[in-house]
Amino acid sequence: MTNTLSRPVGLATAAVLALAVVGSPRAAGRFPDPVRDTPKSAAKDWQTAVFAGGCFWGVEAVFEALEGVGDVVSGYAGGQAKTAHYEMVGTGQTGHAESVKVTYDASQITYGQLLKVFFSIAHDPTELNRQGPDEGPQYRSSIFYGTDEQKQVASAYISQLNGAHVFKKPIVTTVVPLQGFYAAEDYHQNFLKLHPTYPYIVYNDLPKLEALKAQLPEMMKKKAGTK
Repeated sequence: MTNTLSRPVGLATAAVLALAVVGSPRAAGRFPDPVRDTPKSAAKDWQTAVFAGGCFWGVEAVFEALEGVGDVVSGYAGGQAKTAHYEMVGTGQTGHAESVKVTYDASQITYGQLLKVFFSIAHDPTELNRQGPDEGPQYRSSIFYGTDEQKQVASAYISQLNGAHVFKKPIVTTVVPLQGFYAAEDYHQNFLKLHPTYPYIVYNDLPKLEALKAQLPEMMKKKAGTK
C-alpha cells in the first residue's frame, strides 16, 4: 500500500477541489448527448470499453456508479506488457496511460452514453498530458477503441463537442486502437470504495461522484454499490 502514497496532495490538489466546487472548464449549459451512437442491444450483451483520463482511481469509481456497468478494472493501456507496472508507468517512459476497462451491458447503456460521462464527469479532456495535480503522458486523455464502430462514435462525438464549443478550450483526447490492456496491481482496484477518506480521493475524486449525482442522476445505479 505504500506505493499509493506517491499521489501528490497539496496546493495543486486544492486548486482542483476549488475547480470542482465552483465549476467545470466547459461552457454553461446542458451537456449534449452524442448525435452518433451505437444502438442499444435487444438482449443482454456484455461489451467492453477502455478509457484513459488521469488517475484511474476516480475514473473507475465514476463508471462503477453507472446503471448497466457490470465491472470496471483499473489498468494500463498504450504500452507493452513487460512495462505495465505502476512504478515503471509512473516514469512516463513506457507509453502507457492509466486507464480503465469498462464492462457494460449494451442493452442498458450505450457506448455513446459512456462517452458522455467520460467527457462531462470523469475528467477534463482539454488538459494535455496531465489531469489536475498529476502530470505526465501516463495521465493523458485517450480513448482506446476495440472496434471500428467505437472509433467512429468517439471521433464523431469529439467533433460534435468541439464544434459546439462545449468546452472553453479544444479537446485534446486521442482516439487510438487498443493494442492491449493490463490490469493494475491489486491495491489500485476499487481504491475509492476502500479508501474514501484518503486525501487525494477526497479532494479529486469524491467531487466527481457528486457531479455525477447532480448532473446525471438518471444514469446512476438504482442501489448504491450494486452491479
